[in-house]
Amino acid sequence: MKIEILGPGCSRCRATEQVVRQALAELQQKAEIEHITDPVQFARRQVLLTPGVLVDGQVKSSGRVPSLDEVKTWLGARAA
Repeated sequence: MKIEILGPGCSRCRATEQVVRQALAELQQKAEIEHITDPVQFARRQVLLTPGVLVDGQVKSSGRVPSLDEVKTWLGARAA
């Protein structure tokens, strides 16, 4: 599984990465996590508002920090 976090590195972007890492730990899953800071790449991935989260190339969240339960739902669905 590949998770991409898109954002310039602001506090909301860091908070999003922490939520993703916590969800992975709680679900005992492993994933490649990449933090993308290039605005050109945001546009290529169709994320106009940051922070953005993509799971295996699919946009799951944009413009907000997702909740832990929300991320666990995305990751749990991938494990099933």
